[in-house]
Amino acid sequence: MITDRSESVVSLASTAEKASAYFKLLKFRLSFTVAFSSAIGYILGHPGGSWIQIALVMLGGLMVTGAANIVNQILEKDLDKLMRRTANRPLPTNTLSVTEAAIYGVLLGVGGLLILGSFFNMLTAAIALLSLILYGFIYTPLKRISPINVFVGAIPGALPPLIGWVAATGVVGVEAWILFGIQFIWQFPHFWAIAWVLDDDYKRAGFKMLPMEGGKNLKTAIQIMIYTLVLIPLSLLPLQFGMTGTTSALIAVICGVLFLAQTFHLMRTCTNKAAMNIMFGSFLYLPIVQIAFVLDKI
Repeated sequence: MITDRSESVVSLASTAEKASAYFKLLKFRLSFTVAFSSAIGYILGHPGGSWIQIALVMLGGLMVTGAANIVNQILEKDLDKLMRRTANRPLPTNTLSVTEAAIYGVLLGVGGLLILGSFFNMLTAAIALLSLILYGFIYTPLKRISPINVFVGAIPGALPPLIGWVAATGVVGVEAWILFGIQFIWQFPHFWAIAWVLDDDYKRAGFKMLPMEGGKNLKTAIQIMIYTLVLIPLSLLPLQFGMTGTTSALIAVICGVLFLAQTFHLMRTCTNKAAMNIMFGSFLYLPIVQIAFVLDKI
């Protein structure tokens, strides 16, 4: 009797560990952030859309993004063992096998594409599939080859709001490209700040994430500043094309100036602390600006 209970407890613990591992494999916070951007694009493209439609575009986006993250982790399983921040992921620790992860990834990817294609349109599903391929199979191996990987990775990273717009309208119009452009440019200061802070960890895996030779220097800081500066006029385009109003444009400019000020501090000091401030600033900038666009629209 005691043995049966012990086996039951062990079985439950094992099941809970597996469930937790599958959840970690999804990279839920990252996937949810991507899905949130898809919802922003959808609402801007169709302000009268129902909550069910918004939830479906988010669910589809989250599933496809999760699938791309799983491809990334499968291909980088052995490299993840070399880095402190990734050594405890489900695949390096063998909590899940590559086969289990691959099956999970296929189910998520196919399910997400079916949701986007069935409830919205096939163009939405096609762009989502392109995003998955670019991130999982092109950006991932490029990380060890050339710093151009950040440029390539920024493409699927910027597609979610465009995907949301296409789900709402069925076309890739100039408005969709504006939303894409804002998120595309934003990713350079965002990822380079992260790469600056995690430079030593990335070097252990041979990842080339910073734009300049030598990495953490004034040249890289200037690159970060330039892309952040471009965000300010770019964030005014939604107003120019009638997508939003003046209130959100003002908020976007204020956020852009504050974001830019952080890059000047990095240029003066070239310290990890300054880069970390930019990293956290970037986490705040995008959702604040995107939410402002939506509130100004509805």
